[in-house]
Amino acid sequence: MARIGWLAAAFVAAPVAALAAEPYIPPSAAPASGWIATIKGNVVASPRYPGSDELGFMGYPSISFSRAGAPRTFSTPDDGLAIGFAVTPGLRVGPVFKFQGGRYDGDNRELRGIRDVDWAIEPGLFAEIWPIGDVLRTRLEIRRGVGGHDGFVGTVGADLVDRFGAWTVSAGPRVQVADGEYMNTYFGVSAQDAALNGRVTPYKADGGLRSLGVAASATYQFNPAWATTVYAGYDRLTQDAARSPITRTFGSPDQFKFGASMSYSFSLPNF
Repeated sequence: MARIGWLAAAFVAAPVAALAAEPYIPPSAAPASGWIATIKGNVVASPRYPGSDELGFMGYPSISFSRAGAPRTFSTPDDGLAIGFAVTPGLRVGPVFKFQGGRYDGDNRELRGIRDVDWAIEPGLFAEIWPIGDVLRTRLEIRRGVGGHDGFVGTVGADLVDRFGAWTVSAGPRVQVADGEYMNTYFGVSAQDAALNGRVTPYKADGGLRSLGVAASATYQFNPAWATTVYAGYDRLTQDAARSPITRTFGSPDQFKFGASMSYSFSLPNF
């Protein structure tokens, strides 16, 4: 069941990624008109479910488009897929989309008896501000789950960005909050769950601060066509997420994430 969820997410995410103005082609190498297409292969290692201390692996493709000659658009791998509109030179806003993997007792034997949570998509809105030129970026995302959970999730982050030669590197803090619907879906334990599992007690998780963390990434542009990105992230679950019997009995409040991607960009005819 989990494999079906991951596969479905790849197909759901691909067309959304197609709208994200993510790739960058140096202006000297880009055609004067038309579009630039970027195809990308992604590999991610992240907790098997929120609160788990084991990593699960996922690979998926994505495709994106940008106007030829468009200015560079910075993004980090943990950003939601977004369509950005420039309000001012230092402010971008628009819709955003993210995927949340499911939790299935068939793939995690310690969770036997605890209800499954299907994978979810999280549409929402984002705002991005560059208060200090192109050196510091702040970003806010507010999303609502559809499918596996119906809660609201908010992420606030800041990144110091440095570009030198073919490299672009970034790092900064992350804060995530969530409402009670989200928190109780992933960290709550019903009386029936507790009775069937036998290793946990009933627990109601309330909304609030979900996690504090940090993320870093590095992108290397081999040439105008090829680029690669590696990244890592760490989140520390807090409050009710950390106190949950699911986290304390089966997992850990320490949540790590690693990933890499390879992209290829090419020009399209100007229709």
